[in-house]
Amino acid sequence: MTATPRAASAASPPAPAPLLSAQQLHVAFPGRHGAPPVRAVDGVDLDIRPGEIVALVGESGCGKTTLARSLLGLVPTSSGRVTFAGSPLDYAPRALKSYRRRAQLVLQDPSGSLNPRHTVYDAVAEGLRIHRYPGDERTAVAGALARAGLRPPERFFLRYPHQLSGGQRQRVVIAGALVLEPELVVADEPVASLDASVRGEILALLLRLRTELGLAALVVTHDLGLAWNIADRVAVMYLGRIVETGEVEQVLTAPRHPYTRALLSVLPEAPGEPVVLTGEPPDPSRVPSGCRFHARCQVLASGEAARAGVADACRTEELPVLGAGTGTQVACHWVRAKAARAGAG
Repeated sequence: MTATPRAASAASPPAPAPLLSAQQLHVAFPGRHGAPPVRAVDGVDLDIRPGEIVALVGESGCGKTTLARSLLGLVPTSSGRVTFAGSPLDYAPRALKSYRRRAQLVLQDPSGSLNPRHTVYDAVAEGLRIHRYPGDERTAVAGALARAGLRPPERFFLRYPHQLSGGQRQRVVIAGALVLEPELVVADEPVASLDASVRGEILALLLRLRTELGLAALVVTHDLGLAWNIADRVAVMYLGRIVETGEVEQVLTAPRHPYTRALLSVLPEAPGEPVVLTGEPPDPSRVPSGCRFHARCQVLASGEAARAGVADACRTEELPVLGAGTGTQVACHWVRAKAARAGAG
């Protein structure tokens, strides 16, 4: 993980109002054969501001994709509220159609996202036709392809997905999102299916689009190295909840939650020995009492939590949902105990 430190201004301006905001968001799915409901998203507060890139990271199955889709109205929420540009998300079909013009989804697998029978032109023009775009369709498609780095765009109009490289297919998917000139893009593992050389090109493209278009983005990923290179802020998710959030440099250079520390420890450039988490994440239909990470926590297993006097709390006392503010926040009894001791000292 290498990056040039970002310059900090002496007096930072106040943060702009969130473009997208989730408050106390819950998404539950019915359990099978009478089992308890699956609590895929179990109380999440999250803000994304105009022009900001937020990385949502965590293991597979932690609820990242469900959260991302619920923010776009693709998955119904059980409770809580989503607001966009200050207005609550309206789930009526006509209102959702209007919203999805302003907030677009970019999927992980470009091969699965593109109809193999559609040309590149038709794939990018599909959104314009759904939303009955009043302008010149050909000009809009050409502009979106050019912004996505496919130049000259006319050269790609009549090509089919199988005639493109993996990186080109992902650029077509991005162009299909850009053609409607959205304010927000939700990218679900946008480079996971690409080789290393192409990954860097797509990440550079997303950063350029943020600069040129003021585009905000939520990037869903299990790759903390990707989060480091692209995000302004990072939210670490475990078993349906955000357990640590803050500025990317703060969270990824000085991780505080034991789960974040474990995720970072397995990166090739991480110092020290990797932290091996025991077992799989608990069943989201049977969320454990106390801190939901305690059964796999290296701090509890090593006795550090007991020495801090919070071992019982780790096992029995549930932590509150982290707020959606811009500062660093951690949901961990042990971290809070250390902070309290430092403050008292």
